[in-house]
Amino acid sequence: MTDSVTPKKSAPVRGLYPDIEPYDSGHMPTGGKHKIYYEQSGNPQGLPVVVVHGGPGGGTSPNLRGYFNPDGYRIILFDQRGCGKSTPHASEDISLEDNTTWHLVADMEALRQKLGIEKWVVFGGSWGSTLSLAYALTHPERVSGLILRGIFLVRKSELDWFYQAGASHLYPDIWEKFIAPIPEAERGDLLSAYIKRLNGPDRAESVRCALAWSGWEGDTLSVEGPSEVASKFSDPAFALAFARIESWYFKNGGFFESENWVLENIGRIRHIPGWIVQGRYDVVTPMTTAWDLKKAWPEARFNLVKKAGHSSSDPGILEGLVAAADEALVALS
Repeated sequence: MTDSVTPKKSAPVRGLYPDIEPYDSGHMPTGGKHKIYYEQSGNPQGLPVVVVHGGPGGGTSPNLRGYFNPDGYRIILFDQRGCGKSTPHASEDISLEDNTTWHLVADMEALRQKLGIEKWVVFGGSWGSTLSLAYALTHPERVSGLILRGIFLVRKSELDWFYQAGASHLYPDIWEKFIAPIPEAERGDLLSAYIKRLNGPDRAESVRCALAWSGWEGDTLSVEGPSEVASKFSDPAFALAFARIESWYFKNGGFFESENWVLENIGRIRHIPGWIVQGRYDVVTPMTTAWDLKKAWPEARFNLVKKAGHSSSDPGILEGLVAAADEALVALS
């Protein structure tokens, strides 16, 4: 599940810090075929924060720099394997065997070491919250704080809700577009049907299915419903990488040892300052999961935004994330 940082025309961006440009960027080798794009902006001497994008496969966005006070934060953005400016791109390379949660956790730790950072704040929404938690549970001594939004743990109930039956009842018109590329006989297991076509030999069919997959998520992100503004979700290269990587991770349950691995191990990080921002009407990653996390991690600050969905640019979510980052800067500097 990914992020949206393009505001609706009816809801202009409020609360973001002014646009800034990176002072450093590059590609980090991983020891294999993958090279990870990263960038740094803000204050080189500031509190380090690493921004973990959604998807998986969603890629980062320059707008994500705006959630942080550039005078106080050293802001690190990176593209996970197979997407964004990282290479190779999954729209062209369908081999995903070395693209798992634990490869990404290792990439994050290697990036921290490369940049000479002792500890950093980890900021992630949607799938980014999943990966942020997996990283923190693996390297708790390297995390000074966690700021999370739209909590997602890759559990079967979450995947069934969004990709089989659940969200379809709230968006039946958009759901019809999602299931259109799949024959009726295969609609009992839409995830498997999509995986077969996204990675099949017919590229035109792969792109058609990727755009349907990507469009379903893009059109349900905001509490306001589909936007008339063109977005990355309609770009074939983005959609193909996004759909291939997401479906690969979802088929494998996020590569966790058990469905509730994060919750079962949450005791490792309960001492870390945490902020959770969740939209009450989030259709992509419903509040149930955030509530389960809150109960398992009662020390974390929990901000339930009453009139918001999944998008990080929904009013209330945006303000809540900026406020959390501001609070973390004061508490952790």
